[in-house]
Amino acid sequence: MKIPSSIVTLIAGIVITLVSLWYGHNHGLLPVAASEEAPLVDGLFDTMMTISTGLFLIVEGALIISIFRFRRRPGDTTDAAPVHGNIPLEILWTAIPAVIVFIIGIYSFEVYNSMGGLDPMAAHGHKMEAKITRGAAIAGTLSHNNTPPSNQVAVGVGASPEKGVTPELDINVTGLQFAWIFNYPDSGVVSGELHVPQGREVQLNISASDVIHSFWVPQFRLKQDAIPGQETQLRFTPSKLGEYPVICAELCGAYHGGMKTRVIVQTPEEFDAWLQSQTQAASNNNLNQAVAINPQEMSAEEYLAPYSEKMGVNPETLAQLHH
Repeated sequence: MKIPSSIVTLIAGIVITLVSLWYGHNHGLLPVAASEEAPLVDGLFDTMMTISTGLFLIVEGALIISIFRFRRRPGDTTDAAPVHGNIPLEILWTAIPAVIVFIIGIYSFEVYNSMGGLDPMAAHGHKMEAKITRGAAIAGTLSHNNTPPSNQVAVGVGASPEKGVTPELDINVTGLQFAWIFNYPDSGVVSGELHVPQGREVQLNISASDVIHSFWVPQFRLKQDAIPGQETQLRFTPSKLGEYPVICAELCGAYHGGMKTRVIVQTPEEFDAWLQSQTQAASNNNLNQAVAINPQEMSAEEYLAPYSEKMGVNPETLAQLHH
């Protein structure tokens, strides 16, 4: 019994649609969603994966069927039938991708707008000075003064249409070869890792001190360039407790691969306690307890002791060398 081609096409279309829908929402390619903005990006990505899976099955299926159906049979030495252009088919396979790209473009525009990417925020400067406290990545005193021209428009992801203009927490972020520095201007705390409270809207004011860097947290589905001389913004609301990597996604030098730190999403109570502890340490007059390394008052032997121990150098060996 020969099944009509129309029924075969219908069944194939249903199967491809079901497989595409299932895989588009069960691909497992994305990390955990840890911000309120992440589901918007995930929805766009799932839609693109659904469409891509359907197109892949159609194209590869047509190729496989053609390989077997139109292959040369044993003993057949004749020329194949001449093939002429098919105008309606060419219009169809040109129009369908064009419509798909147009729809995805509109969808992505709406996602970007919902996240605050189209908010015309006025640029503003931040000036503060603080000392790095215990646990920070870099020791020393850091000044932050990024004041763009008054007529400059801020670039980045700002306040979404559904949220207020003023964020609950402002953090200044500086990218430099090869580290991220996080500056809490309201408390005077500077840290080498980013701490944010769950459920509170955070705005990062991002800048670079040397070359272009790119601040990227995959779990937040957010990425923003850090540009020398131009402040950019990144606004989001953490939704899931945990620790997530902060990665530089822009080639910025020889040690670009090592420019990593972490963002720690804490409960509001834990965040306030951490901020208070860092503030107390930063205000401590005894900076030997606040900085990571302070070799100013150490002798050469004391400073080199940890390194010589790792190298297997002991006092007896040094005495022989001096002799």
